[in-house]
Amino acid sequence: MDSFWDFLWVIITTFAFVAYLILLFSIITDLFRDHKSSGWAKAIWIIFLFIVPFLTALVYLIVKSDGMAQRSMAAAQQVKQAQDSYIREVAGKSSAEQIADAKALLDAGTINQQEYETLKAKALG
Repeated sequence: MDSFWDFLWVIITTFAFVAYLILLFSIITDLFRDHKSSGWAKAIWIIFLFIVPFLTALVYLIVKSDGMAQRSMAAAQQVKQAQDSYIREVAGKSSAEQIADAKALLDAGTINQQEYETLKAKALG
């Protein structure tokens, strides 16, 4: 019975430690995302995070929670925009753009009507 409670205690303390590390990393990440705070203020926050970790983390969450959420959302939107831009770049042209390019080639006389129809069918199919 003694070993079960020891095991349970290890699980609980491990969970608390991992949760604290996640909180610490999110606070440090937010500190470096915050462009309004000076370097000295950031340094003081980090020093106090190591000297009085739990109290400093609690105070930081109370004081900067709104800004923390806004900065996190802005970073997520920036990542989404970059991902969407990359997907558009890799995916290539839309069907309408492919047909317009084929029509320009037909008008320039580079391809004939049959080749244009083939390209059009390929773009639509």
